[in-house]
Parts: sequence; structure tokens; C-alpha cells
Amino acid sequence: MSEISRRAALRGATGLAGLAALGGLASCSRPTGTAVGPANDAVAAAEAARRNPGGRLVTARLTPQPVTLDLGGRTVNTWAYGDTAPGPLLRLDAGDVLRVDVDNQLPAATSVHWHGLALRNDMDGVPGLTQDPIAAGEKFRYEFTAPDPGTYFYHPHSGVQLDRGLYGVLVVDDPDEPGRYDAEWIVVLDDWVDGTGRTPDEVLAELQAGGHDPMGDMQDMEGMDHGSMGGMEAMQSPLLGGAGDISYPHYLINGRSPTDPGTLSAKPGERVRVRFVNAGSDTAFRVAVGGHRMTVTHSDGFPVVPVPTDALLIGMGERFDVTVTLAEGVFPLVASAEGKQGQGLAVIRTAAGRPPSPDVKLQELSGQVLLGTALSAAESVRLDQRPTDRNHDLVLGGHMAPYRWTINGRTFPDTDPLQLTQGERVRLRFVNHTMMFHPMHVHGHTFALTKNGARKDTAIVRPMTTLDVDLDANNPGQWATHCHNIYHAETGMMTTLSYRTGG
Repeated sequence: MSEISRRAALRGATGLAGLAALGGLASCSRPTGTAVGPANDAVAAAEAARRNPGGRLVTARLTPQPVTLDLGGRTVNTWAYGDTAPGPLLRLDAGDVLRVDVDNQLPAATSVHWHGLALRNDMDGVPGLTQDPIAAGEKFRYEFTAPDPGTYFYHPHSGVQLDRGLYGVLVVDDPDEPGRYDAEWIVVLDDWVDGTGRTPDEVLAELQAGGHDPMGDMQDMEGMDHGSMGGMEAMQSPLLGGAGDISYPHYLINGRSPTDPGTLSAKPGERVRVRFVNAGSDTAFRVAVGGHRMTVTHSDGFPVVPVPTDALLIGMGERFDVTVTLAEGVFPLVASAEGKQGQGLAVIRTAAGRPPSPDVKLQELSGQVLLGTALSAAESVRLDQRPTDRNHDLVLGGHMAPYRWTINGRTFPDTDPLQLTQGERVRLRFVNHTMMFHPMHVHGHTFALTKNGARKDTAIVRPMTTLDVDLDANNPGQWATHCHNIYHAETGMMTTLSYRTGG
């Protein structure tokens, strides 16, 4: 998740502040018209339209800092928001204004991105594109309206900092939602390497320093080798193809390893809403509850036609809400690292009993497995039917040696911005020319899968497949669009959704 200023995206410019004052940003290609920058009047107007006169002001403080964490049998030195990972839960109602003061106590510049929210562009938290980085020892205030209810999360958009403990959950409640559940659990999934002998920056350096690309010059089949730290054969999924580049020593649920898992408590017969967030950097998780089926009700914050399933596959950056009606006893909640060795574990307890073993195996993980791309939108959130005004292809490529991931044959910041005009219906076509999956994330918007209408902001694009999505260009600004494997994003698989005027 590149700091654009550090990687010279603003070529020939004097800095973000000077560009923002002009209402535009420097372009990486041959643009038409004028860019709608984060300080443009259109951004302020869109925020004003979102404001609810009756909404509350909700305040919070985040302090990214070096910490020592107990992951459950393993103590690590890392970075986190405060002294826990995940960081503080932030919660407000749709239409409320969130004000978060960030005090950067890290030894490096950072930022906070509000993943999935259709917020104002100047608060999106992408250094060099929407703001200057928050320097070490400096402070920054984020303030924006949260327009849509749902499950979201926050994390840095600075290098590979997400692969430390810098993440937390943001829940936007719907005041009019009927509920229909007895309890709620928030379950955050993560792959962990920091403090175990390598930092994420060292992992990235290892990937960039070497690796074997068995396909050589066959660029149409880029990406066939998926891990100098694990190897293609070691990280393969029947559902996703190449399942990642990194074999992690730990997989966590709510910051705990399987050797000392957290406990989720309820009463027998209760219906529980579970909000799943995959905060991992290189790992999709296959999630199931022993002895139970789950019913998926929301994807990336938006309601779907409810679907029961044995297991759910969650890509990096995706969020799903499910409901589970609990039996009496003690049950494992397992997040198996898809295509890798290892799993996360939490214990569900509705009665006395012995907890499951750290390596418990669930038959549900081999049953029906649901992907987010198979869901259908609830009727209330379907996009209206209208012609497409603009089409953009995003061809996804890459290889391991050198470690380089591309959109339309280029690495960020040299990718061509995807130009659009406010008010358009835009179709994005993700074309995966690699043999591994890419969870593609669009900032500032929720798109609709053309196949079934499901509303999402992050969607898995499987190997050698095409995924079409539609979005309404109703949130002006300059918006990062990238793979949510942060090692792919940091080494090039990123571009910009670029609003323009007068083109």
C-alpha cells in the first residue's frame, strides 16, 4: 500500500499541499480535463450532502506506537494502535460524524485508511494521493460522515504496515435495523509474522531480492511461482489457485493463536450475529463453526439474500456478517489458512466442557464453501438499471522474479489512472492473467457484481478469470484501486480511479 509521495507518483510536483490548493493532482498518464483533487469544492459538496442534521459527533483517539504483545504463548515486538491488536473498536450510527485524532508515536510515517467507507476523499488516508503522510511524532485529525451501515475496518495505507498489529474494526450501525439476533461477536482474522525473527519490511525485501519464476518469459502466464518463502506447490488452493506468497508462522483470531485462543460466550439456543473481518495481508481464510451451519446475511457491509453454508471463504479486506443458532456445548470456530499450513482458532462456549485442541479438524471445512462472488444483493441495495457510460479494463499481471505485480502491464505509480466523470455509471472489468487470486479493492465506493448484483468494495478475482463490476461515480476525488494482498499492492498492483472535469 504504497506511499505515493515516497514513490514519486506526483512527478514534477512541489507536494500534495500545493496540488490540493489547486483542487487537482498530478497525473501519471496523458489526462484529459482537470483532476478533481481532495481539496476540490466537489469533495466538500459531496460531504455536505452526506451530513445528517440530526447526526452525532463521535470522537476517538488512535495512537500508533511500538508495543509488546502476547499472541497466546508467543510474545512479539510490533506496532499497534494503543496496546492491543486488534485496535480499539470504533462504533457509530449511519449518518453520524466520526472525528479521530491520530498521534503517531511510531518511528516512521503512517496513515489511517477507512476501508470500505464511501467517505470524503481528503479523509481516505492514502499518503501522497489524499493527504501528506503523518510524520513520526506528528498528529492528524480525520473527520467524516459515515453514510452506510455495515462492518468496516481501519488500517495504515503506508508500505506494508498492515502486516503488523495496526488494524481495528469500525462498525456503522443502522438505527432502523430490526436486529433479530441475541448477541453479536466481532471476529478478526490475521496472518502474523512481525516479531518472530522478521519484520514485514524484511519479508518484502526477501521477496524482492529473489525467488524462482518457473515460467521464465511466458508473460501471459505470469505469477506461476507463488512464494520464495513457501513455493508454488506448498501454497495451492483448489478454489483460488496460487494462495499467497508467504507461509506465516502464526494465524490469529482476535489477536490470539490456537495455543491460547479467545472464548466467545453465549447461551444455548441463542442466535448470534458474527462480524468477520479478514485483516490478513497475504492469506485468505476458510471459516467454519464445528457442528453448526452459518447463514451469510451481509457482505462488505451491505445486505445479501441470506444463504446457509458450511464454510465461508474470506479474502484479504473482505468482511462478512453471518448468523449462527448455537447448540449446547463447546465448539471450535476455525479459520483455516486457505492453501497454506495452519489455522486460527476461537472457542465458542454455551456450556461446560473441554476446549478443542489447537489443531482441531472440522468436517464443515470440507463441506459447502461459499465465496462472496456467489452472493446476490438484497433487493433494497441493488443498483438501478441504467446503461453503462464508461468501461475500464484492469488486466492483472505479475511474477515472482523479479517480484513485480501490474495493472495493464504497468506498476504503480506508472499505471494509467482510470478516468471518469461524476454522475457516470462505470463498469470495471478485472481480467486476471495470473495463476493466483487477487482480492481487488476500490476505495470510496461500493460496486455491484454484474452477475448477481451483490454490493462489495473488495472481491476475489480467481486465476485466469474475469470479474465485471459496476459502480456509480457519485463520490468525487482521486481513489486508490488495488489488490489487497499488500505485498502485491506495494510492488505495483495499484492504480487510481480519477474523477475529472472538462475532459
